[in-house]
Amino acid sequence: MTATRTILVSGDAAAPTVAAATALHAARQGHRTLLLAADDPHRTLDTVLGTRLEPEPTAWAPGLDALRIDEQAAFRHTLGEIGGRLKPALDLLGADPLDPEELTALPGTARLALLRALPAAEADVLVVLAPPPAELIATLALPEQLERYLARLVPEQRQAARALRPLLAGLAGVPMPADWLYETRTKAADALAAARAAITAPGTSVRLVAGADGHPFDELRRIRAGLALHGHRPDAVVLHGVLPDAAADSPDPWLAGLARRRREELAELAAASDVPVLATGPAEATLEAVADRLYGTGPGPAPLAPGPWTVEDRLAEEGLLVWHLALPGAERADLDLVRRGDELVVGLGAHRRILPLPSALRRCTVAGAGLQDGALAVRFAPDPALWPRG
Repeated sequence: MTATRTILVSGDAAAPTVAAATALHAARQGHRTLLLAADDPHRTLDTVLGTRLEPEPTAWAPGLDALRIDEQAAFRHTLGEIGGRLKPALDLLGADPLDPEELTALPGTARLALLRALPAAEADVLVVLAPPPAELIATLALPEQLERYLARLVPEQRQAARALRPLLAGLAGVPMPADWLYETRTKAADALAAARAAITAPGTSVRLVAGADGHPFDELRRIRAGLALHGHRPDAVVLHGVLPDAAADSPDPWLAGLARRRREELAELAAASDVPVLATGPAEATLEAVADRLYGTGPGPAPLAPGPWTVEDRLAEEGLLVWHLALPGAERADLDLVRRGDELVVGLGAHRRILPLPSALRRCTVAGAGLQDGALAVRFAPDPALWPRG
């Protein structure tokens, strides 16, 4: 069962507080809520809640349960599933299998554990204390990337030749892949499909958290662009540590000047952003106060649909087809485009995505590209050798 609303809270050191306040607000609205610590190595969320979270749900408030992902258990579970398959090979090599007590989670385990947890959540609202933004973007991109690798390395259509494998093995003189390989592929494909469905569900969104005193605006813009590249859009930006309005009238000139500058920066960010900008001050001492300051008595920010990616027909006017890709926050200096067969490789700073071209564009050559107002326009000219005549 997948939650009807999933909020991935990602950001700086205040993210645990914002995640807990968000979950508390949802529970107070009458929703059955689950708070999941997916990236909290130092148990900051435990400190915020005043309780030790375990892999099993703990009731923290009416309608609100909380738990944490156990990376070690997830890693042992994964190895346990394939351990039996590897045993013949280990025996052949004379190697001893590892004891469960020896196993230590490898890098990347946390990403896979989070992807497994999202579709398994049993709640109306799932609030996730997610990894920092760069790591979260990589995690959200992982199912699509792994599905691509899986399709290339173990094509699904080869399963249809199962009855012919003995014959093919005799002809080729080499053993054919065992059935367990295709069984494992099917399980992996099903798990990736479930994770991708949970990530791309209309009720799933990212909520970004940043300090009001750290000039995070350029960083937030780049994060937003990375999310957009993979088809995601934040539903809100939460700035913490915002000075109260009364500080601008303080008799202390330094404090008054700082408060006015912070207020101007906040107004500029709100004007430049197409998502809500929420703020918490340094005075909120309880989660209830933080929740009230952020969301009041309303439902809170709703998930926003990503910008449209459309193909514009300009054949009659200019002899071109233009593929428009919404990339709000992107800058020309960070952008890199490469045509690779029937795919377009889009690089945006540290992020990269391989996009299959729409069918009409596969019969075209790239004629140029431009980035303006957060929209990438890639121009394609029909290839005479491939384009239908007339």
